[in-house]
Amino acid sequence: MRTFSAISQSLIFAGLMTFLNGCQPSLSSATSERLTVVTTTSIIADAVREIGGSRVAVHALMGPGVDPHRYTPSPHDLLRISSADLLFYNGLHLEGKMTEVLEHSSNARRRIVAVTRNLDPVQDLRPVNGDELVYDPHVWFDVRLWMRCVAVIGEELARVDPEHATEYQANTERYLQQLAELDREVRKAAASLPPQRRILVTSHDAFGYFGAAYGFEVRGLQGVSTAAETPLSEVQELARFLGSRAIPAVFAETSVPAKGLQKVLDTVRKEYGLSVRLIGDAQALYSDALGPPGSPGETYIGMVKHNITTIVQALNP
Repeated sequence: MRTFSAISQSLIFAGLMTFLNGCQPSLSSATSERLTVVTTTSIIADAVREIGGSRVAVHALMGPGVDPHRYTPSPHDLLRISSADLLFYNGLHLEGKMTEVLEHSSNARRRIVAVTRNLDPVQDLRPVNGDELVYDPHVWFDVRLWMRCVAVIGEELARVDPEHATEYQANTERYLQQLAELDREVRKAAASLPPQRRILVTSHDAFGYFGAAYGFEVRGLQGVSTAAETPLSEVQELARFLGSRAIPAVFAETSVPAKGLQKVLDTVRKEYGLSVRLIGDAQALYSDALGPPGSPGETYIGMVKHNITTIVQALNP
């Protein structure tokens, strides 16, 4: 028997399909001063604001601290989507079941764009558990990969609103220069850690691209998605890893509860007699969502700087 929650989710996704395929939005470039742009994540929304500036009104469906793996659109979200001129989503199944709807719903009436569309599965993406058809969606942790996603956003804004294409292109170039400088800063900070100290243990496996780009061995308590509970065997396996490597700190994430990591640390203390710091609360890493206004992770650049600073300080000898 299906649960009330499952039935509700099915109805919501059916409604989403109806909105995407049945509504007839009029492009803001032709009828008003600003484009109405909807994004799934706050990370994508930040890039749209940087490139669109005053030409766009941006609405992120998932706010600060929201875990996209567990997200289900609300009726209010459907209204946002129905009025959008352009919708950006991450793709690579970051948005869970919603991805399947979005991938098949872009048409002449509304542009629906995966910002990861230009990334090559062989050259750029990380297969999940060796599956060549399932890829890690957390590409923004490699700043250079995210720059290519940002370029897609600039291209699409110019396509939908060609009257202001020159402005979007200039903003894209400016922002890409800032991201190139950010990438250099992260590489310099990572290099300040001895190689044997570059071991990053987090709540879930979101930092694989970060590790590959900046020279860290990465382990997550949960897999790429947080949608399933962590088996006890994986808790014990991570505890053995921490105990055998004498790792000084592990990192909570702002969008994932830290209780799973705490279980691991309790096991390490009990079985190995070691005390490992849990870096959380205000120092927790930003992973799947930006932080609230006024926080270090309010923007993508701020998020990346906070993360690398926190990691280096916690793992330094």
